Amino acid sequence: MNVEKQVKDGMQQTFDHFKQELKSLRSSRANPSMLDCVMVEAYGAKLRLKEVANITTPEARQLLITPFDPATAHAIVKGIEVANLNLRAIIDGNVVRVNIPPMDEATRKDIVKVCKKKGEEAKIAIREVRRKNNDAVKKQKADGLIPEDMMKKLEKTIQDLTDKFCKDIDTLCVDKEKEILSI
Repeated sequence: MNVEKQVKDGMQQTFDHFKQELKSLRSSRANPSMLDCVMVEAYGAKLRLKEVANITTPEARQLLITPFDPATAHAIVKGIEVANLNLRAIIDGNVVRVNIPPMDEATRKDIVKVCKKKGEEAKIAIREVRRKNNDAVKKQKADGLIPEDMMKKLEKTIQDLTDKFCKDIDTLCVDKEKEILSI
């Protein structure tokens, strides 16, 4: 297996996961991915909200949830309450409306802290990929599968990828912080 490709794939997966986690962080604008963690009890099972309804943003501070089956509207409202997102859902005919209240300064700062924490966790995961692959390269050298200069070259490549992905995570964090702190 190509070490460089293996490292890149592992780090890309971590980066993609981090991007998904950032989408669920609340900013001043309504975003359907804010409700990604909501589970709805419907048809005798717990389903993700996306599986039972369509979520749109008709206004900057409102989410409109259109259930595929109007009978699940009450279960959707209950699921949003249970998710503890500090959002109130209202049934309006066959749809569910969620008004996104404006955030105060303390809430914004708390969300920025969560963003930084998730960024740090992602960088730790990136460094873990680096450690595992550096160990694998050293083992290949010890087993006589690759020469010393090849080991050094691979270690440098792994470090370069680590630096690139950590820088990308920092950039994403800064952008998200600006979005969260904007009024």
